[in-house]
Amino acid sequence: MKKRENTIFEHLEHSAFKKVHIKRTFGQKAADRLTGIVGSWGFITFLIFLLVGWVVTNTILLVEYKNGPFDPYPFVFLNLVLGSLAVIQAPIILMSQNRQAEKDRIKTEYDFQTNKKAEQEVREIKEMLKKYIKNSK
Repeated sequence: MKKRENTIFEHLEHSAFKKVHIKRTFGQKAADRLTGIVGSWGFITFLIFLLVGWVVTNTILLVEYKNGPFDPYPFVFLNLVLGSLAVIQAPIILMSQNRQAEKDRIKTEYDFQTNKKAEQEVREIKEMLKKYIKNSK
Protein backbone atom coordinates (compact mmCIF):
# COMPACT_ATOMS: atom_id res chain seq x y z
CA MET A 1 0.00 0.00 0.00
CA LYS A 2 2.79 2.40 0.85
CA LYS A 3 4.53 1.77 -2.48
CA ARG A 4 1.36 2.65 -4.38
CA GLU A 5 1.03 5.98 -2.52
CA ASN A 6 4.57 6.92 -3.57
CA THR A 7 3.89 6.19 -7.23
CA ILE A 8 0.68 8.21 -7.29
CA PHE A 9 2.52 11.44 -6.48
CA GLU A 10 5.76 10.61 -8.27
CA HIS A 11 5.00 13.19 -10.97
CA LEU A 12 5.17 15.98 -8.37
CA GLU A 13 8.90 15.30 -7.97
CA HIS A 14 9.60 15.29 -11.71
CA SER A 15 11.76 18.19 -12.87
CA ALA A 16 9.33 19.10 -15.66
CA PHE A 17 6.50 19.53 -13.17
CA LYS A 18 8.66 21.70 -10.92
CA LYS A 19 9.83 23.82 -13.86
CA VAL A 20 6.29 24.63 -14.97
CA HIS A 21 4.63 25.13 -11.60
CA ILE A 22 7.27 26.60 -9.34
CA LYS A 23 9.42 29.00 -11.38
CA ARG A 24 7.03 31.71 -12.57
CA THR A 25 7.94 35.36 -12.70
CA PHE A 26 5.64 38.17 -11.69
CA GLY A 27 5.03 39.01 -15.36
CA GLN A 28 4.07 35.41 -16.16
CA LYS A 29 1.65 35.25 -13.23
CA ALA A 30 0.13 38.60 -14.23
CA ALA A 31 -0.24 37.50 -17.87
CA ASP A 32 -1.96 34.28 -16.81
CA ARG A 33 -4.33 36.15 -14.50
CA LEU A 34 -5.15 38.81 -17.09
CA THR A 35 -5.75 36.20 -19.76
CA GLY A 36 -8.10 34.40 -17.38
CA ILE A 37 -10.08 37.59 -16.84
CA VAL A 38 -10.11 38.80 -20.45
CA GLY A 39 -11.05 35.36 -21.75
CA SER A 40 -14.11 35.03 -19.51
CA TRP A 41 -17.77 35.50 -20.32
CA GLY A 42 -17.98 38.05 -17.51
CA PHE A 43 -15.50 40.32 -19.29
CA ILE A 44 -17.25 39.90 -22.64
CA THR A 45 -20.61 40.73 -21.03
CA PHE A 46 -19.08 43.76 -19.29
CA LEU A 47 -17.61 44.96 -22.59
CA ILE A 48 -20.94 44.56 -24.40
CA PHE A 49 -22.74 46.59 -21.73
CA LEU A 50 -20.02 49.22 -21.84
CA LEU A 51 -20.26 49.55 -25.63
CA VAL A 52 -24.06 49.68 -25.64
CA GLY A 53 -23.99 52.21 -22.80
CA TRP A 54 -21.45 54.33 -24.65
CA VAL A 55 -23.48 54.36 -27.87
CA VAL A 56 -26.78 55.05 -26.09
CA THR A 57 -25.23 57.83 -24.02
CA ASN A 58 -23.70 59.53 -27.05
CA THR A 59 -26.62 59.12 -29.46
CA ILE A 60 -29.69 59.59 -27.29
CA LEU A 61 -28.96 61.08 -23.87
CA LEU A 62 -26.33 63.73 -24.61
CA VAL A 63 -27.93 65.05 -27.80
CA GLU A 64 -30.38 67.07 -25.69
CA TYR A 65 -27.63 68.89 -23.75
CA LYS A 66 -26.22 72.20 -25.01
CA ASN A 67 -22.68 70.82 -25.48
CA GLY A 68 -23.87 67.75 -27.38
CA PRO A 69 -22.37 64.30 -27.19
CA PHE A 70 -18.69 64.07 -26.22
CA ASP A 71 -18.08 61.36 -28.85
CA PRO A 72 -20.46 61.84 -31.81
CA TYR A 73 -21.48 59.20 -34.33
CA PRO A 74 -18.45 57.61 -35.85
CA PHE A 75 -17.33 57.22 -32.20
CA VAL A 76 -13.68 58.04 -32.86
CA PHE A 77 -12.78 58.15 -29.17
CA LEU A 78 -14.45 54.76 -28.58
CA ASN A 79 -12.42 53.32 -31.46
CA LEU A 80 -9.26 54.75 -29.91
CA VAL A 81 -10.08 53.17 -26.54
CA LEU A 82 -10.90 49.78 -28.07
CA GLY A 83 -7.81 49.87 -30.28
CA SER A 84 -5.62 50.67 -27.29
CA LEU A 85 -7.23 47.86 -25.33
CA ALA A 86 -6.50 45.42 -28.16
CA VAL A 87 -2.89 46.62 -28.49
CA ILE A 88 -2.29 46.07 -24.78
CA GLN A 89 -4.16 42.75 -24.51
CA ALA A 90 -2.77 40.98 -27.57
CA PRO A 91 0.87 40.60 -26.45
CA ILE A 92 -0.20 39.63 -22.93
CA ILE A 93 -2.53 36.94 -24.27
CA LEU A 94 0.24 35.70 -26.57
CA MET A 95 2.67 35.48 -23.64
CA SER A 96 0.15 33.42 -21.70
CA GLN A 97 -0.46 31.16 -24.70
CA ASN A 98 3.29 30.65 -25.12
CA ARG A 99 3.52 29.61 -21.47
CA GLN A 100 0.61 27.22 -21.95
CA ALA A 101 2.31 25.76 -25.05
CA GLU A 102 5.48 25.26 -22.99
CA LYS A 103 3.45 23.53 -20.26
CA ASP A 104 1.84 21.29 -22.87
CA ARG A 105 5.20 20.45 -24.41
CA ILE A 106 6.66 19.49 -21.04
CA LYS A 107 3.55 17.47 -20.14
CA THR A 108 3.74 15.64 -23.47
CA GLU A 109 7.40 14.92 -22.87
CA TYR A 110 6.60 13.57 -19.40
CA ASP A 111 3.72 11.47 -20.77
CA PHE A 112 6.02 10.06 -23.44
CA GLN A 113 8.57 9.03 -20.81
CA THR A 114 5.80 7.45 -18.72
CA ASN A 115 4.49 5.57 -21.76
CA LYS A 116 7.98 4.31 -22.61
CA LYS A 117 8.39 3.06 -19.06
CA ALA A 118 4.97 1.35 -19.13
CA GLU A 119 5.79 -0.26 -22.48
CA GLN A 120 9.05 -1.60 -21.08
CA GLU A 121 7.23 -3.03 -18.06
CA VAL A 122 4.66 -4.71 -20.34
CA ARG A 123 7.51 -6.28 -22.33
CA GLU A 124 9.08 -7.56 -19.13
CA ILE A 125 5.77 -9.01 -17.96
CA LYS A 126 5.31 -10.72 -21.35
CA GLU A 127 8.77 -12.24 -21.10
CA MET A 128 8.05 -13.43 -17.57
CA LEU A 129 4.77 -14.99 -18.73
CA LYS A 130 6.51 -16.71 -21.65
CA LYS A 131 9.13 -18.13 -19.27
CA TYR A 132 6.45 -19.23 -16.83
CA ILE A 133 4.42 -20.95 -19.55
CA LYS A 134 7.56 -22.58 -20.94
CA ASN A 135 8.63 -23.84 -17.48
CA SER A 136 5.15 -25.09 -16.54
CA LYS A 137 4.99 -27.44 -19.57
